Amino acid sequence: MNEAWDVRTIVVGVDGSEASVEALKHAQGLAVGVGAHLVVLACWDYPPVYDGYVAMGINDFDVRAGEILKESLAKAFGPETPANIETRLVQGRPRHSLIDASRTADMLVVGRRGHGGFGGLLLGSVSSACVAHAHCPVLVVHTPEKH
Repeated sequence: MNEAWDVRTIVVGVDGSEASVEALKHAQGLAVGVGAHLVVLACWDYPPVYDGYVAMGINDFDVRAGEILKESLAKAFGPETPANIETRLVQGRPRHSLIDASRTADMLVVGRRGHGGFGGLLLGSVSSACVAHAHCPVLVVHTPEKH
């Protein structure tokens, strides 16, 4: 394969987990290496409600998701967000939102929470859906092992 692959946009999903922060760091390393734009995406949605039942206090999900997005960036990069990064807060389920974002991306990066042993070999539901249905290559980043 001698063709050059022009990577202009990398999308990474964050949810505040250690795995997603690690994915964010990896995505930025790749983006800097190839001169790409990095889109950091956090998703939020309202929980499903049952007919005739609405839970009290089910608002501000977008606010909390925005806080998680900012916290993830701070954990990955400190107080200064790199200039090549764009953030997006998207209403929708993560798997659908990330797959949709992959339509205009050259690469999608997601984290995977490891559980060790046999379970550690499995992908989570969001990462599995992205690997199976994304419209671009997907990099799944594992949570670093702690010693």
